[in-house]
Amino acid sequence: MTSDTVSPPAKARFTTRQWLIIALLCGAQFMLALDFSILSVALPVLGKDLGFALSDLQWVVTAFALPSGGLLLLFGRAADLYGRRNWFIVGMALFTVASLAGGLATTPGFLLAARAVQGVAAAMLTPAAMSLLTTNFAEGAQRDRALGINGALLSLGFLSGVVLGGVITELTSWRVTLFISVPVGVAAVIAAPILIKESRNEETPRLDILGALTVTGGLLSVIYGVTSAERNGWGAATTLISFAAGAVLLAAFFAVESRVAAPLVDLGVLRRRTVSWGNTTGLITFAMMTGMVFLLTLYMQKVRGMTPLDAGFSFAALGVAAVLGGAFAARIIGRIGVHRALVYGLVLQAASTAVLYLLDTDGGMPLLLVATAAGGFGHLLAVVGYMITATSGLPDHEQGLATGLAYTGQQLGVTVGTPILATVAASGIESAGGSGPAAVLHGVQGGLLTAAAALAVAAVIAVAFLRPARTTAAPVAGTAAAETVPADAH
Repeated sequence: MTSDTVSPPAKARFTTRQWLIIALLCGAQFMLALDFSILSVALPVLGKDLGFALSDLQWVVTAFALPSGGLLLLFGRAADLYGRRNWFIVGMALFTVASLAGGLATTPGFLLAARAVQGVAAAMLTPAAMSLLTTNFAEGAQRDRALGINGALLSLGFLSGVVLGGVITELTSWRVTLFISVPVGVAAVIAAPILIKESRNEETPRLDILGALTVTGGLLSVIYGVTSAERNGWGAATTLISFAAGAVLLAAFFAVESRVAAPLVDLGVLRRRTVSWGNTTGLITFAMMTGMVFLLTLYMQKVRGMTPLDAGFSFAALGVAAVLGGAFAARIIGRIGVHRALVYGLVLQAASTAVLYLLDTDGGMPLLLVATAAGGFGHLLAVVGYMITATSGLPDHEQGLATGLAYTGQQLGVTVGTPILATVAASGIESAGGSGPAAVLHGVQGGLLTAAAALAVAAVIAVAFLRPARTTAAPVAGTAAAETVPADAH
């Protein structure tokens, strides 16, 4: 018989040691996601305390985002070559020290330097942690479940950071939002060599320095251009020069990689549909989720008059649903297959985002809670589906590269989503003739429809380019034909 679904697998059971590894690696991912967003609500208080100009507060987030996105590919390959566990430990130690320094900062420059070092450490930690996760759990039900847990904690970190940042800042100090990473980091540095065996590519070819320089410079330029666009405009000289430099450097990177003997990125891996198109869907789902959170924050504060703390708590339904999505993702994938889970997750996220168009100026909070919960569940289902798709069918020595690519797409999504949808919203507000509640609502609605359309495009991409190969096999009692990922399809 012919099918693109899989039969429900036996429950993926973890040993005590595996649970501890999950707590360590997924906890590290949660901490990084939390730290990315936790200062957002605290920015006004932080700026007043340290003497930031209002226009410079954006750099507190940008200083972290630039290196954490731009260095992922380089550090993912370095982890493959020089030892993923060692790379993880060094990155965690660096992140811990930078978090402590940031919490002790007394000037804007000191804090921005600490945030930049946090971003460098995050770029070291993310691909190392993910490749250790994929190499410590067998491909199939166990890995799917581990990735589901990781995805749930990742999104919970991003979303809870907004809530916790407001609570901690109001009850204590913005400095505590940085200090909370210190004990977690110390515990992780101690636990990693005890729980995890070293993992590396035994062949250890020479690192492609020219490729590393061009891709890192290209990604940094693109990310800087996007973050600059929100502040200076998409047509500003700074923005256009950054994009042009990024395009030239990335073109040079591909030219270099096609000629060197030991490339930083095997272009054959990039040509796999699972990697290229899978990561495209991941970029879109992350971009539109972070952008939607921004639009709804704007709606709740500027249209409904809610405080930042109340607005943060209004995302609780989204956070809980995201955790449930991650927790049940492996079970759902076991029943309907990775491909359908990815498509259904994107469709659910698109539909729930489109429904938010019905929000108005004096009602609609129940609609917001239900729609964001549905969107959060769909988002996590899509995240786990794309992570499995983008890292399946590759040998262990390529897992650092595969996860580096996946998280580069994710980081780009997190970075570009808000500026793009903010630009759409600003255009809608201007066309509505003002900055009152009705005009802001009009702009938010335009941004939400744009996000829904982008997610629908991602679902079409998944249907068109990521459909699994069908297998035909003689029926066996109690089994069904297995879904196979087209890992070598170009």
